[in-house]
Amino acid sequence: MSTPPQRRTPPYRRVVRPSRPTARPRVRIHARARGSVAGAVRPKVRPWRAYVVVVAIALSVAAGLLLYFNERSSRSHAQVAGATAPGPDFLEVDVVLQRVDAAAQTVTAKVVVQPHGALQTAESLLVPAGDVVLETTSLEQTTLRYPAGQQIGSSAVTFNLFDGRVSDYPFDHYGAIIGFQATVGGRPVPLVIGLEEGDPFFAFKQTATLSEGNGVAVTERISRSRSTFILAWFMMAAMWALALAVLLAAWLIVRQRRGIIWPALSWMAATLFALVGMRNAAPGNPPIGSLLDYAAFFWAELLVAVGLTMVVVRGARVEGTHGPRS
Repeated sequence: MSTPPQRRTPPYRRVVRPSRPTARPRVRIHARARGSVAGAVRPKVRPWRAYVVVVAIALSVAAGLLLYFNERSSRSHAQVAGATAPGPDFLEVDVVLQRVDAAAQTVTAKVVVQPHGALQTAESLLVPAGDVVLETTSLEQTTLRYPAGQQIGSSAVTFNLFDGRVSDYPFDHYGAIIGFQATVGGRPVPLVIGLEEGDPFFAFKQTATLSEGNGVAVTERISRSRSTFILAWFMMAAMWALALAVLLAAWLIVRQRRGIIWPALSWMAATLFALVGMRNAAPGNPPIGSLLDYAAFFWAELLVAVGLTMVVVRGARVEGTHGPRS
């Protein structure tokens, strides 16, 4: 018999035996590596930084309260001018400086006249025994008349300002002469003037007093209040900070060829119009063209507009090179 030929397994039917799995190498982490990893996961807590922030906030609040009470106490003191020893019979003129209109160059005051001694009746302290004629330094209400036997009411008197320009805001200051001369029943009487501040946007300081006969005149220096001055300085600094921030962001976008970034454009456009609202919220309503505008507002608007235009022009060129998106 002939032997059958040896069967050969075709190459595509060869069975590949799986190799034995090799042992997994062991990774050893040294002590220093473990410490570095642990330190990266758990950073060291430094509580003194939180204490510094709390102390800074507390000091800022305390400084603000001290400035407030100092300004409040200075406004509560009334200025007194007139005869040093008027005697029992005199006329007291109480003046409250209510509103300063720097644009109109006027200061509006509320005037109340109180007779003392024989100049008043026994029925009421505000009823004069004779006809009171009060002459003022105002160019509009030059004379105030109060009939005898009738109760005296308050009068609004407008005094004129001098030596000041509203365009110097917030460094503008003015002068005003507030003076009176009175007669009761045709006879001159001594006067005592008491001045009080009523406008929160301005501060008043007595610089000179003039007494001639029975007439008394007080020269007041009127300037912006401390709170108005601080807020105006803060607004100028904030305008510059916002404008430089927008310009820096625009420069980075253009340098990195980022194209048109719509959130950045929205922020820049909002800043452009927010500066206008901040400018219009300045205390005292300064007119356009004041020192505040030339020192900060005009330049801030210019820088924001330049940055916004740079981003749009450069972004449009970058987007144009990409072609339409499918």
